[in-house]
Amino acid sequence: MNGTILLVDDDEDTRMLLCESLQRRGYVCETVASAAACLERVRSAAVDVVVTDIQMPGMSGISLCGELHERHPDVLSIVLTGVGDLEMAIGAIRTGAHDFLSKPVKVDALEIALRRAFEHLSVKREVRRLRAAHDQDSPIAGITGNSAALRETTQMVRRVADSDATVLITGESGTGKELVARALHELSPRRTEPFVAINCGAMPAPLLESELFGHVRGAFTDAKQSRGGLFLQAGRGTIFLDEVGEMPLEMQVKLLRVLQERTVRPVGGDNEMPFEARVVTATNRDLETEVDEKRFREDLFYRINVVAIPVPPLRARAGDVLVLAQHILQRISTRTSKPLIAVAQDAARKLMAYDWPGNVRELENCIERAVAMCDGKEIRLDNLPAKIQKFESARLEIPTDSPAEMIPLTEMERRYVRQVLSSVGGNKTHAARVLGIDRRSLYRRLEVSNANDPRP
Repeated sequence: MNGTILLVDDDEDTRMLLCESLQRRGYVCETVASAAACLERVRSAAVDVVVTDIQMPGMSGISLCGELHERHPDVLSIVLTGVGDLEMAIGAIRTGAHDFLSKPVKVDALEIALRRAFEHLSVKREVRRLRAAHDQDSPIAGITGNSAALRETTQMVRRVADSDATVLITGESGTGKELVARALHELSPRRTEPFVAINCGAMPAPLLESELFGHVRGAFTDAKQSRGGLFLQAGRGTIFLDEVGEMPLEMQVKLLRVLQERTVRPVGGDNEMPFEARVVTATNRDLETEVDEKRFREDLFYRINVVAIPVPPLRARAGDVLVLAQHILQRISTRTSKPLIAVAQDAARKLMAYDWPGNVRELENCIERAVAMCDGKEIRLDNLPAKIQKFESARLEIPTDSPAEMIPLTEMERRYVRQVLSSVGGNKTHAARVLGIDRRSLYRRLEVSNANDPRP
């Protein structure tokens, strides 16, 4: 019951009587005479529960509840109504009030309502604390999902975050490799130092060399003053070399020397300067193939590939697609101040079935487009791009060509159902959506699967 109560009533005798009664019972209580004064007080100092009359000059208690709910969602409001004001009390609840009491108010009844409000606040704050603890434990900020493939990546991040080893992050374009790099930095002892990122494929070799290693005054035409490169700017933090597979061969030689010697030489300079930053690289290319085809140096590959962290494509995270879509919708709703839009069942099935060659980036583009096309409260199938509407599920791969080793269709179905269930963390409702069946059908399949499971 620790917290501050603010009584709002234009009748001085009523508010002072209630305030004194609550103070005698150990509550921290203050009073104001209008809704405007209440809003000013809540803006300037902490208030937990507002107890307000409905009928007041100026802004009414109903409008006050709406303002508090919108601007200060952590402040609960209790409205006091006259005998004939039940409809107004219901209106206040609809605008965000937590509870209401009839006037004249008995202090015992008000105390019960306050106890309920403080208990509600306590639960709400505990949920927020637990969510914050979960977010703090999660190594990849900004990536949502709980699929088995994603969990393997996050577990690897946890294991190597405290290490100084050079890390190579691999994955297709749009999977979130930079988010993994940032997570490595944020979970490491270097978190208070700079995180510096550069796309190695976005500039020619001479400019890239200057950006990475710096230059001295007069090194080239526009070098009017000396400048430290990103390796030095990163200090004791992390330097992230994105798309390192795009780096020209002549730069690969120079990068290899830098990583071997842990020193950099500015363009046009004579002196080697040591750097202390951790090096994290990323690529969407198969560097082993690039090495075989002489497009990437083998010695540099082994130098940057001390620890490899693969980031799974979205098609390997089918159970995360709807969760990610909802997260994107929430972000759009917050940015545009529009009500949150849901995803219709037929659209959800297509989102789950699609292969997502562009990964999370393509999903974000798809949801943005769907919201723009949507004229109601749900994203319908016809709001999705045509290629997603017309997409048919990919083939089911069979791991053998030998008829003797092939398995019956019922066994294939059993394994697939179990794989889907595992990928969504055991959530049967979510698994049913992925499979395109209702929950009862899923339960029946699971019962048959368990009965026929040859394992002990």
